Amino acid sequence: MAPALVRGSSRPQVSHGVQSGEVDASSAVLWARADRLAVMQVDISRDLDFSRFERLPKVIALPDYDYVAKQKVQHLLSDTEYFYRVSFIDIDNSKIQSKPVFGRFKTAPQTHTTVRFGWGGDTVGQGWGIDLSRGGMLMYQTLSQQGFDFFIHSGDTIYADGPLKESVTLPDGSLWKNLITEEKLKVAESQSEFFGQWKYNLLDRHVRNFNANVPVYYQWDDHEVVNNWSPGKDLSSDDRYTEKSVATLAARAANAFQVMTPIGYNVSEPGRIYRSVSYGPSLEIFFLDLRRYRSANNEGVEATQNESSILLGRRQIEWFKSALKQSSSTWKIIASDMPLGLIIWDNWKSQSGVEAIANGKHSEPLGRELEIAELLEFMATEDIRNTVWLTADVHYAAAHYYNPNSAVFKRFLPFWEFVAGPLHAGTFAPNAIDKTFGPEVKFTSAADPSRVNLSPEEGKQFFGLVEVDGDSQVMTIQLKNRNNDVLYTQALTPDFPSSPS
Repeated sequence: MAPALVRGSSRPQVSHGVQSGEVDASSAVLWARADRLAVMQVDISRDLDFSRFERLPKVIALPDYDYVAKQKVQHLLSDTEYFYRVSFIDIDNSKIQSKPVFGRFKTAPQTHTTVRFGWGGDTVGQGWGIDLSRGGMLMYQTLSQQGFDFFIHSGDTIYADGPLKESVTLPDGSLWKNLITEEKLKVAESQSEFFGQWKYNLLDRHVRNFNANVPVYYQWDDHEVVNNWSPGKDLSSDDRYTEKSVATLAARAANAFQVMTPIGYNVSEPGRIYRSVSYGPSLEIFFLDLRRYRSANNEGVEATQNESSILLGRRQIEWFKSALKQSSSTWKIIASDMPLGLIIWDNWKSQSGVEAIANGKHSEPLGRELEIAELLEFMATEDIRNTVWLTADVHYAAAHYYNPNSAVFKRFLPFWEFVAGPLHAGTFAPNAIDKTFGPEVKFTSAADPSRVNLSPEEGKQFFGLVEVDGDSQVMTIQLKNRNNDVLYTQALTPDFPSSPS
């Protein structure tokens, strides 16, 4: 059983490191957790030695939020590196204070400059937890070496439905020895158990170091709640769960997601995950939520949009259209927690039910494909170019070129989709593709179809790296593995419909 990171101290402690997120040109959200009721004190500076610093207003770390405190810092300078230090002060005696924990981030630029970021998904899935004897989550050590301005975690940030065993026998006969906490011995049901899933990942020193040095924008997918969850998920025969209501589990999971990540608070819709972040004139990121608003998973053959074919939902679709149309950035990154053209079944054994978008019919759009067709046609009609989709979910790396000449539905501009992950989870074989939107597979690195759930030890763990050159605006995408090997590279030149006025 894993010990707490800190315990038994006479003074408060920063228990699980620090994080930053939602960084733009003038603001950022800072995150930390105390080991008890305490007051968070944050100093921020442009000097590494804090010779000059600003002390932010104090925030109380309350038990209702598992002693997490978050703070939005504003009025920052653009394209500037900031350092911050977080301490917790005893709630009754201000002279009793924790040791500080330090972090850093860089604000977004307001001029054309080179931007470098990464993405990937799937952490601590399929039974692969933290094995200290093997170095822990080594992928996060590799990620820390990339010089990212920021990172996009594309979903399956935790595996609330994935209990860990103390050991797993690998093909070579050696043992994978999981660090174990009480919460990771069972599926998450209570609010505290959902919080515990997040705290488990933060036991890893590589994860904490990465979080302290790289701002992360978070999305969610299914495993933050339960595998392939939708309103139609039936847990009545799943003996692991005493709480059978998926809606209840999803509400607790959503609360944990909001508390345990440095995501911002949306006043108009508390808990909202879809949003956009402008990262200077070269880049804007549009984060989609393909999970919260969907209708129940079904066969996906509805010929018209109705209550059975919802994926994004009307409110998110209209927001997305408006945000795309208003964007003046050269590149529009669409961060989607699931791929567009890969066939992902709700029931793998019977190969039935649509879990993602594609329904395997290779036809004009049906079911959830209708919403995607609407969006793609809108982009073509409005001449919105330079869109790149980044995603994860399927536990292998791939590059897909969506070509209307290869598609059944042809009313869209060609675009690329890149898939990265897992970061630290099982690796699987490639999925079949659906021809509705014409994806052409340009690259794949995955498990052999004869094997499933490869451990992180086998090296097929993947992330993506994106760099936009400040002068040429060329976007270069690389797919890399845990060893930092470059597996695939694609350079994209921006397509401007007309000369700038």
